Amino acid sequence: MKLAWKPMRDWRLGTRLALALGALALTVFVIVGWVMVASMQSFLDRRLDDQMVISQQGAAKEVEYYGKVTKIPPDWFAVVYKIENGGVTALPGGQQPQDREEFDALAKKALTADGFQTEYLRGEGRFRLRACQIVQDEFIVVSAAPMTDRDGTISQLVTVSVIAFLAALVALVVGGQALIRKGMRPLSDMADTAHDISSHDLTDSSDLNARVDGRGGGVEVEELREAFNKMLAHIDSSLSARTAAEQRLRRFIADASHELRTPLTSLRGYADLFKYAAANEPGEREKHLEKLRSEASRMSVLLDDLLLLARLDSAESEPPLRPEEVDLSVVAEAAADAFRTARQTHELSLDADTVTMTADPARLRQVLDNLLTNAAVHTPAGTAVSVEVTAENGWAVIRVADTGPGIPEDDQARIFDRFYRVDDSRTRQRGGSGLGLAVVQSLVEAHGGTIALTSRPGSTVFTIRLPRHAG
Repeated sequence: MKLAWKPMRDWRLGTRLALALGALALTVFVIVGWVMVASMQSFLDRRLDDQMVISQQGAAKEVEYYGKVTKIPPDWFAVVYKIENGGVTALPGGQQPQDREEFDALAKKALTADGFQTEYLRGEGRFRLRACQIVQDEFIVVSAAPMTDRDGTISQLVTVSVIAFLAALVALVVGGQALIRKGMRPLSDMADTAHDISSHDLTDSSDLNARVDGRGGGVEVEELREAFNKMLAHIDSSLSARTAAEQRLRRFIADASHELRTPLTSLRGYADLFKYAAANEPGEREKHLEKLRSEASRMSVLLDDLLLLARLDSAESEPPLRPEEVDLSVVAEAAADAFRTARQTHELSLDADTVTMTADPARLRQVLDNLLTNAAVHTPAGTAVSVEVTAENGWAVIRVADTGPGIPEDDQARIFDRFYRVDDSRTRQRGGSGLGLAVVQSLVEAHGGTIALTSRPGSTVFTIRLPRHAG
């Protein structure tokens, strides 16, 4: 079976780091070993040279009296030369090698200066040679010390160093890989979490509660784990927001279809009645025409609100506003006059300071009209309604309040939802479509403001805060 070789870039990170650590350690071991061997070799050479110098200095008297050197170690060689007529003549006796060629050459050089050299003597091995003049420069002694012990020591040092360094290298690579694998275990946990997430179908679910647990691994791993969990939390919140948006869209479409179906059904029914009543008296015919106009007008208002909400929600275009310098008290007075004319069953009080701001007056009038209509429709006759306009720290504040029965606490959180009614029966006897407060909130936010509700029995207050000048 042929094994497939993977390029190094496809190896696991732990293996590559361990091998890189091994390569670095091998480089360090080679440098340290070379320095150790070179230092030991230099030390042994100096020591051998010093022994030869001491030996030759001690042999001066022996040469002077006997003409030879006998007091040397048994494995050394020594040849004595007599300086005559500018040359050298070897004297017999002593421990001399079989071949003196190198000795003779070194003796001739010693006529001018002492010297060391390493030579291989045939039949003997490697020797360290030294030549020097003694006895008032009448003789030259050439000594030779074997380098067997020195070479054996160096060889043993090299062998021990190689074995020790190789053992340390193997232990470093194996132990380093184990430590790296342990240190990278949090990364493997993150990869397992990612694979687990990828194996789930998230298209129909917003639940992404997978997180990377555990501690340790160092500062960098902690930062990566924290960033990974933040990313998962962001994805989870995004999925939840998307799911909630899809659910709101489905509910919005269903509610819009339900709201449009009623006037369309009424239009078709009144059209049929008009067809059969066309031959009857004119009064009956006008009655059905008036019903048709009423339902068409109601459907037109509903479609206008839906279109306005769609334009306000669109992120690809600017909000449908026409801002200009406007006095908010003038807008509030106009809305109050219209309310008093149309809703004479409710008493309205207005307290409006002069507040100039940059806004769309038509849309602000729509906000006030919707809030006042909401107060009139959902409170009994005789309920007091008030509008207050003030300026607070660069903000324009509008408060629309009534003294009606209030809004139940469970319904206050959803009061601004589209098509949401406090009345669960979805009755339309009061003419509401459930879009009035949703339009109010969208228009206020389009102006960069906020709207808040506080309600209890006997007091319901809508508070609007708008920036007086656009940022």
